[in-house]
Amino acid sequence: MGDEQERIAALVVGAGPAGLMAAEALAGAGHKVLVAETKPSIGRKFLMAGKSGLNLTRSEPPDRFLAAYGAAAGWLAPMLSAFGPEAVQDWARALGQEVFAGSTGRVFPVAMKASPLLRAWAGQLAGLGVDIRPRWRWQGWVGGDAVFSTVEGEMRVAAEVTVLALGGASWARLGSDGTWAPILAEEGVTLAPFAPSNVGLRVNWSPHMARHFGAPVKAAALKAGRSRSRGEFVVSRKGLEGGGIYQIVPAIREGAALTLDLAPDLGMEQVCERLARPRGKASLANHLRRTLGFDPLRTALLQEWGRPIPGDPAGLADRIKALPVRHQGLRPLDESISTAGGVTRAALDGGLMLVARPGVFCAGEMLDWDAPTGGYLLTACLATGRWAGLAAADRLARGVPG
Repeated sequence: MGDEQERIAALVVGAGPAGLMAAEALAGAGHKVLVAETKPSIGRKFLMAGKSGLNLTRSEPPDRFLAAYGAAAGWLAPMLSAFGPEAVQDWARALGQEVFAGSTGRVFPVAMKASPLLRAWAGQLAGLGVDIRPRWRWQGWVGGDAVFSTVEGEMRVAAEVTVLALGGASWARLGSDGTWAPILAEEGVTLAPFAPSNVGLRVNWSPHMARHFGAPVKAAALKAGRSRSRGEFVVSRKGLEGGGIYQIVPAIREGAALTLDLAPDLGMEQVCERLARPRGKASLANHLRRTLGFDPLRTALLQEWGRPIPGDPAGLADRIKALPVRHQGLRPLDESISTAGGVTRAALDGGLMLVARPGVFCAGEMLDWDAPTGGYLLTACLATGRWAGLAAADRLARGVPG
């Protein structure tokens, strides 16, 4: 068997959150949908995200939520307005998965994992007649046919509309390997280079830091350019990682210097005043603990990056409030949770259809937008998938040829 062709109304390439949402929108509009997935099973990155609780979205004011998308906020605004945090929660509940919002506004399924939601979603799609084909790897087009390499040989699909939801270029083992980029470039699609996002920093630690590996830094703030983060991050063997770091990765990518405020709840004068209290024979660590409530980790970070440590209260306060973080750059692209770059806004029309390839839509992380973890990333994947799926369904309804 091989080199066979089939005809279908709607083809979706990629069975992650964006692709499955596009398939749901198309099938819900009454169209026959085929979903091709390169891996043996669907939603692999989605399931990986669920290992830490599956942060679906964020419960916060719309303007603050939208601001998390930075330069892409204006582009994504109509899509997130049509399917934003409230809609994501309603969608999960409709699949039988109750949700709750934590103290920081992050929204999770009560089950605190992805597998029950993904099973319910797959069942719903099956009920809508969606045909999912695992181990189908997209190779591009020959004429009007989408070409796939499969275990049964080469397969070709002639689709009236196609939604590409192929992911970015991180975590290749889960399916997002970015190999689609040269295929689209040959079609005349404008692409922005891939760049790591939601990724840790490389730090060559001194030996004294080894005992702190795995410890979280909580009472501190990070600043890079105009970006500021109070989120928690972790000292690891490789460097620094965690949500607090991820929020300011775009600024670090642009070359902004990174500083750490070890006493973010106190002003400079307050820190200086406390440090000026009589120290006696107390060590620096004990003096910092008594005056500023420093734990051993914050003291260790000051000793790591603050040398020579100033002896006067004013100089020490300045170092504590703006400790320069010496790092060796971002971790590699494939270690990042997500990537920036991909299909640019200029390459797409308002329905996320490729200008260079009418009838082909793009969604999810393969689009050139960036967002931190904490619910923003997944919400935009779902929203753009739904937007592209509805636009493709509208094209079918109007009978526009692919």
